[in-house]
Amino acid sequence: MSVLHLDDLDLGPGDVLILVDVQNDFLPGGAMAVPRGHEVIAPLNRAIAAFRRRRLPIFATRDWHPADHRFRNTLPRHCVMGTRGARFAGSLALSSDVHIVSKGADGEAYSGFQGTALKDRLRAVGARHVFCGGLATEYAVRATCIDALDRDFTASILLDAVRALDAQPGDGDRAIAELLALGVLPSEAGAHHVVERRV
Repeated sequence: MSVLHLDDLDLGPGDVLILVDVQNDFLPGGAMAVPRGHEVIAPLNRAIAAFRRRRLPIFATRDWHPADHRFRNTLPRHCVMGTRGARFAGSLALSSDVHIVSKGADGEAYSGFQGTALKDRLRAVGARHVFCGGLATEYAVRATCIDALDRDFTASILLDAVRALDAQPGDGDRAIAELLALGVLPSEAGAHHVVERRV
């Protein structure tokens, strides 16, 4: 499978970066820590730099639950509004022009499109192709990519900028294989050449 680095792509108008749930509660030490979740930050920062160089829009989704939110029995309390756990990773290179999309105020939401105005906000900036990376592969990243396709956007997954919970071994790899079968395109932020990668 050929995987193109962002700098090898002809990024331009219509391309948008979506950073998915890169929040403290999903990083090591957080309430719902994704193993090696911190490893997405460096490649995402490279992706952010690539989009900034071209002055292209960047969106960041976040879980944003009210203090009285009733979490499902299987989920620990996480990403409560205003808490440290809900904040974006401090080393993520966000700036004031990043479009923040909050989800989960009315219930659990994996996709950045669920219960939000993300579709309309993307259309407002002329988006046609979204590039997604973040946490976790088989949950919020998967759901956001699928919903992007369902809303007639082209979608790419940044393979070096996602990490999986892998509650069942291989969940992340299976999610990536599913996304590629659905038509999500494989990209990377880290290598400066076309690479071959097995999924």
